[in-house]
Amino acid sequence: MTTTTDRHPVADNYRRTAFRRLLRTEALLFARTPMAVTWSALLPVIAFIVLGCIPGLRESSKDLNGDSYLAAYLPILMAFSLVMSAVNLLPPTLALYREKGILRRLSTTPAPAAWLLAAQAAIFAGVGLVVSVALFALGIGFDVSVPRQFIGFVLSLVLLGAATLGIGLLVTAVARTSKAANAVSFTLFFPLMFLAGLWVPRPLMPSVLRTVSDYSPLGAGVGALQDSIAGHWPPAQNLLVLLAWAVTTGGLAVRFFRWQ
Repeated sequence: MTTTTDRHPVADNYRRTAFRRLLRTEALLFARTPMAVTWSALLPVIAFIVLGCIPGLRESSKDLNGDSYLAAYLPILMAFSLVMSAVNLLPPTLALYREKGILRRLSTTPAPAAWLLAAQAAIFAGVGLVVSVALFALGIGFDVSVPRQFIGFVLSLVLLGAATLGIGLLVTAVARTSKAANAVSFTLFFPLMFLAGLWVPRPLMPSVLRTVSDYSPLGAGVGALQDSIAGHWPPAQNLLVLLAWAVTTGGLAVRFFRWQ
């Protein structure tokens, strides 16, 4: 007995073409939003250049276990870009699409609404990747050590991106309007970045606060990246924390997400 498949080459080619067009359109809309580009892409790069131009921040510090403040802030600014993209910009965008009925209208076309989520996730993940590469190159220019555990560095960055994307999608799922999504995202930004070490570097945190940071997605991610730069494989605890945040928030986002 012969079997047939439901997939058709012409239909598959149409789907791929349609998704590429949708992705291109959403990317152009993102690029035409000056605030989004500035906060998610340019601000971390500019901040790192400013820090790198201060000679004292490029010198090793005993308080940071021999690392310089510039090296300590490299993964923090990578995390900053991911948070701005996935947690602060993605939820209001998708919530506005839902509020205006764009997701509902897409569900009646050959392009399913899920494609829009995939396109948005690809755009913001791409921004985070580009910014990370730019910061990585700038770090080398300012004599910051190249990650000696490169595979662990990439793995940590991917898991950190998945965790922040999960948080962003969860905010989108529970926030009914774009204004509500903006409020929730803005509220989450400060504790997330504080625990990442933006204001007080993690090595300088009190032990209790450091423990809290270790179990937060940004704290675990920054810690894993810093260990990778130092040449150590990221601690299993940090990777498991990131994985747990990604799976839990992603699962809850799927459970509570509404297209209209």
